[in-house]
Amino acid sequence: MNDETPPTTTQPASPPEVTPTRSASLVARLRNYLITGILVTAPIAITISLIWLIIDLVDNMVQSFLPVDKYPALYLPFQIPGSGLILTVLALLAIGFFAAGVLGKYLVKIGENIVARMPVVRSVYGALKQIFETVLAQQSNAFRQVVLLEYPRRGVFAVGFVTGVTEGEVQNLTDDTVINIFLPTTPNPTSGFLLFVPRRDLVVLDMTVEEGIKMVISGGIVTPPDRSALADGDETPDQSEAPERTLKPVKSSV
Repeated sequence: MNDETPPTTTQPASPPEVTPTRSASLVARLRNYLITGILVTAPIAITISLIWLIIDLVDNMVQSFLPVDKYPALYLPFQIPGSGLILTVLALLAIGFFAAGVLGKYLVKIGENIVARMPVVRSVYGALKQIFETVLAQQSNAFRQVVLLEYPRRGVFAVGFVTGVTEGEVQNLTDDTVINIFLPTTPNPTSGFLLFVPRRDLVVLDMTVEEGIKMVISGGIVTPPDRSALADGDETPDQSEAPERTLKPVKSSV
């Protein structure tokens, strides 16, 4: 009886796997450099492009209204960017100076009386005039405060902007002091909803109107810092350990 055991064959050892740490780190660095370059150049490029587009648009509009001999950019050997915008600003200053005088006010009143007799035009003109007077008035409180309100249901919060104190029939139908709130949509803040909210249901935020608009446009990606926490000396406040804030009412001067 043969007790010999069959020889065992040993498998050759496989070479150790080489982890591509260097190549991975290089790709990660290149990706970070690319993202950093986009973050630095994109806002600057877009801002310059928009400003240049507005200047070019105003220049073309002014060029279409003025005769050739009155517009220097048409007969000079070189183009003057922004000349139309400068002429527009000068024209608005001249109109404002004239309208602030006695004769100017009289002529404006006559023109408004003529517009008031036109059925469709008077509605458009009246609404636009009221909007511009409200927004551009020096003592206006429109869009001076950013507030937090529960919308569209209890427990869900939205950011809105105070446009004034409710007056007229809407205020007379309720016992509470009601505030006009513009609730913008994301990412287009030019559209939204007009809400009439009781003063006691509004929370005034410390952020500025510009910060609130940035937050709405970015969909919450750009969030302004909490100034109440930064005032205590904590640059990076921990939201989980932050004390409960006292809800501030809307200013009575709104």
